[in-house]
Amino acid sequence: MEGWATAAAYTAAALASAAAATVVALRLVHRHLLHYAEPTHQRFIVRIILMVPVYAVMSFLSLVLPHKAIYFNSIREIYDAWVIYNFFSLCLAWVGGPGTVVVSLNGQSLKPSWFLMTCCLPAIPLDGRFIRRCKQGCLQFVILKPILVVITFILYAKGKYEDGNFSVNQSYLYITIIYTISYSMALFALALFYAACRDLLQPYNPVPKFIIIKSVVFLTYWQGVLVFLAAKSGFIKNAEEAAYLQNFVLCVEMLIAAIGHRFAFSYKEYAGSNARPFGGFRGSLLHAMKFNDFYHDTVHQFAPTYHEYVLYSNEEEDEPTKYSPSTIMPTGQHIVELVEVTVVSSKAPAMSSLLLNEADQAETSPTQSMEIKTATSTESYELSNFLSVDLSDYPAEVPAIPDVREQ
Repeated sequence: MEGWATAAAYTAAALASAAAATVVALRLVHRHLLHYAEPTHQRFIVRIILMVPVYAVMSFLSLVLPHKAIYFNSIREIYDAWVIYNFFSLCLAWVGGPGTVVVSLNGQSLKPSWFLMTCCLPAIPLDGRFIRRCKQGCLQFVILKPILVVITFILYAKGKYEDGNFSVNQSYLYITIIYTISYSMALFALALFYAACRDLLQPYNPVPKFIIIKSVVFLTYWQGVLVFLAAKSGFIKNAEEAAYLQNFVLCVEMLIAAIGHRFAFSYKEYAGSNARPFGGFRGSLLHAMKFNDFYHDTVHQFAPTYHEYVLYSNEEEDEPTKYSPSTIMPTGQHIVELVEVTVVSSKAPAMSSLLLNEADQAETSPTQSMEIKTATSTESYELSNFLSVDLSDYPAEVPAIPDVREQ
């Protein structure tokens, strides 16, 4: 009776914490959607905030339905990867998109560093290739995680998977190793991007936001691994008790995370007098939940040939203009050459020197390739090429106008 009362008290506390965390997070999401003034930024912010109710609900269901916990935990872990991708996309949107980063960091490189674990690597040029590698590092985690979940379900059905069982005869150990490598690659890509764009990101104060996100991801996975290791070492009675403790603690921690998100991702900066809302609540919600950005990112970042890579601007468009790899982009007083990178602009450049390469134009799709050349030209033009007037009847010299002052 005493054990039942204790379990009921823990369950009630977990329910209260999970419910409170969900209410706080959904209220913040609702405020963002009502003040959806920056769709490019707030789309990712809404997705990040939603991790709190997802984690809280899944943790509570795992607590009360332990025999189905593997399914709830899988949903939670897939959202881990989704959050990492969206935070990287948010940082990229803050600085104006990949094209802006390449132009702003043109000619710079990331020097070898012990802190970034690049001490044995040469200096990394901060160009379009670097942005692509960072995106690939985050995307591989999002793609790999659902695959691992499917494999986990298959092995679980065959009795080859058990949470917290580090035996070499069980797949939990190997899946944990694969997950660790993939997750580390994603975080490494995110760290490199932050190190390269630290000055550009400074106005948005991304460090507290990253710490909150990183702590939640750490709590959902690595805290569980540590708890199961404690059970294996005898500090906790068994794996079932370890799972119960992990889910209970997560419910409580999600309430803390929800409060942290209110300060880290406040809606107030988008609710000023100059804010122009994107649309109604329904339209904002549909925009935030639309996954076309992830689809296009996946297709373009893993294109089979590098010259097909496209640097997108923040503005959305269905068929962006594509430029050839040798494009030269004027930026103020500087000329920037994007080597082996194609740049997408939401609007065609208004330049008198924009010329079409006829050979490429015949082969390209509706997103035609354009070659931008400098405005300097040594070709001379004759006036007769532009005028159709016959000048043969006019004298070669025009008589001088008499000085009226002499009259």
